This record gives sequence, C-alpha cells and structure tokens, in this order.
Amino acid sequence: MPKSRTRKKAQYTAPQQKAAPKVGNPVWFVPVVIGLLVLALAWIVVTYLTSFDYPIPAIGAWNLAVGFGFALVGLGMLTRWQ
Repeated sequence: MPKSRTRKKAQYTAPQQKAAPKVGNPVWFVPVVIGLLVLALAWIVVTYLTSFDYPIPAIGAWNLAVGFGFALVGLGMLTRWQ
C-alpha cells in the first residue's frame, strides 16, 4: 500500500506589531506655553511699573487685559499638556 504524502505546514509568521500611537506633546508645545506665561508676566509687570502707559500707550488700562489674555491662553494650553 502506498504511503500518503505528508502535508507541508505553512511557515508561521508573527503578526506585525502596529506602532503604538505617539503619546505626548509636539516639540514646540512647552516652549510656546512657557513663552506665553513669561510674556504675560512681563506685560503685566511693565504695565504696573509704568502706570498703565506702556507697553501700548493708546489702550491704557486695557494693557492689563492683554497681559491676562496671554496668561489665559498659556494656562489654557497647559490643560492639553500630556
């Protein structure tokens, strides 16, 4: 009686590993946040030291709003920090 042919087993190939999604911030994120917070602090300090005459003389006390606006944007960006 003839022997049956043996089946060839398929070579095992490991499934390809998917790259893990990158967790973290872009390189520019932290310098921008720090820059905004430092700019806000400097803007507010200059506004108080010059009795609301600088950095922009025409807007007067609104210089405080500009400084706090920079601070709010910087702090808002910090909520997205991973």
